This record gives sequence, structure tokens and C-alpha cells, in this order.
Amino acid sequence: MTFTFRPAARENVGLIVGLSGASGSGKTYTALRLAAGIAGARPFAVIDTEAGRAKHYADQFTFDHGDLTPPFTPARYAEAIAAADRGGYPAIVVDSMSHEWAGDGGILDAQEAELARMAGDDFKRREACKMAAWIKPKMAHKHMVQSLLQVRAHLILCFRAEPKIEMVRGADGKIEIREKQTLTGLHGWIPVTEKTLPYELTASLLLLAERPGVPVPIKLQAQHRALFPLDQPITEASGVALAAWAHGPAAEAAEPAPAVLDWLAKVYAASTVADLRAVGRDLKKQKPAMPGKQLAELRAAYASRLKGLEGH
Repeated sequence: MTFTFRPAARENVGLIVGLSGASGSGKTYTALRLAAGIAGARPFAVIDTEAGRAKHYADQFTFDHGDLTPPFTPARYAEAIAAADRGGYPAIVVDSMSHEWAGDGGILDAQEAELARMAGDDFKRREACKMAAWIKPKMAHKHMVQSLLQVRAHLILCFRAEPKIEMVRGADGKIEIREKQTLTGLHGWIPVTEKTLPYELTASLLLLAERPGVPVPIKLQAQHRALFPLDQPITEASGVALAAWAHGPAAEAAEPAPAVLDWLAKVYAASTVADLRAVGRDLKKQKPAMPGKQLAELRAAYASRLKGLEGH
């Protein structure tokens, strides 16, 4: 075997973005906004484990929808994501990834089934076999994660988050109750997933119900910080910028100007045909200065959005 090296260059980097939060934090809507920005005028894919919840936004975004039903095994997640990747979608949203851990047929259920197979109702034997019963479920999860790392599309994974507390002994020797501190969660909010998965993410963001869609960074490297304003909800603009960064310096040089991003945001914010046509009239009237290619892409996004709204 011959092993070769070549100069490193950032080009066609695959993104895996994690959005975690409780109900009402804006996970689904934010994920769709990110995906729309990444995809531009093209449709993206949504793998939905929430009984079709993503379809509530079908009037606002152009995407292809697939229901993932129980059992929520790692293999079924990998199969669904691979199918979307073969479909050539530029972005894939998985809502929710937490079912792979705690859903019907997920890893927790698989560990319990393995424990029952190994020890039945024998309490002492169950205690002795607890660790061994994790081997097969964890291996299945590992194979799924490895498959995610080979996906060509950009992945946006939604996780439910739960508040956790812990009891610790303070400096005065007294027991204190505080928010649980982990490397994969923040402010006591812990993503519901296998504990090592967050380490595979390009970026991990916590969303809170009191400020829906506004990111609180759990993992956000220096090169990505400018892509996510921390004082406002995530918009399609972050998706556009993420895609440009992932494609490399040449794409970044052609990244849409702020004016283009503002108009894209208006296009995607329109929730009715009438609202969108009003945006189109304003665009024609104002004739904002922008490169011809970017104007063509904006018009393509408008046409795609209009087609989606008229179809509903």
C-alpha cells in the first residue's frame, strides 16, 4: 500500500450541525431555516420521527419529507440518511435524532432486550451482565456514526434536551444541588443521545424556549463563530455562509453580499403567496445592486418558494 500526502486545503467539507433544546425552543423551524440557506433554490430532505411535525412548515420551505417510524434503531437511521444522500440532497435534516437513543426500539430498548436475553429475570445475573449488555447496542450506534461521517450532504441533527441536576459537596462540606455540568450540554440542559455523538458534530448549539432560535454555543469553533450571531435567531443567512465555508475559499469569495442575504430572508419569511408576491414587487421596484449570478440565484429561490406555496 502506498500512502501519499498533498497540501491541505479546505474544500467540500461535510458539516454535521446539532441543534438541542426542549419543546418550544424552535429546533425544527431553525433546522429548516439552516437547511434552506444551505440548499439555496434546491429542495432539501427531512427525516421526520415526530409523526409528520416537520410538514407543519411545508408552506414556508421547499423540502422532501420522509417519515421514520419505530423501531428507531441505529441501522434504520443510517439507512434513511443514506437514502437521502443517494438522492443528491444538499442538506438533510433529522428531527429528532434523540429517538435513536430513547425512542421505541432505540439504544436503551436494545440494551434492555439484550440484558433480558442474557439474564432473564435473575436479579443477580442482571447486575453482573449490565455492562456486557451494552456491547451490541453501542456497536450498532458506532456503525451508524461511521456512516454519518461518510455522508456527502450537510447534516442538521435535532436533539431533545432535558434539564439535569447533580448533587455535589461544596467547599464547606455541605451537599449542594446545582445544574449538571457536562462537556456536551450547557446550563444543565443535556441532549438526549448517546454521550459520544456530540463530539462528532461540527457545531453544537443549544436553543432555549425563552429565546426560540437564538443559539447558545455548546461547541462552536473559532472559524464558525462569525456564522452564527449569538444575539438573534438563526436565519437562512447562516446556512448560506456555512455552505460557502464548507465548499472552500473560492465559494467564500463568491458568498452573497448582505443585501442578497436580506432579500433571501424576506423570501423565506413569506408565509403566503400574497406575502411572497409583495416581496417580488418590492424587489423589482428597488432593483438592489448585486452581481448578476447572485440575482439569478435569488430569483431561482423566489420561483422555488412560490411554487412551494402555490402547491399548498
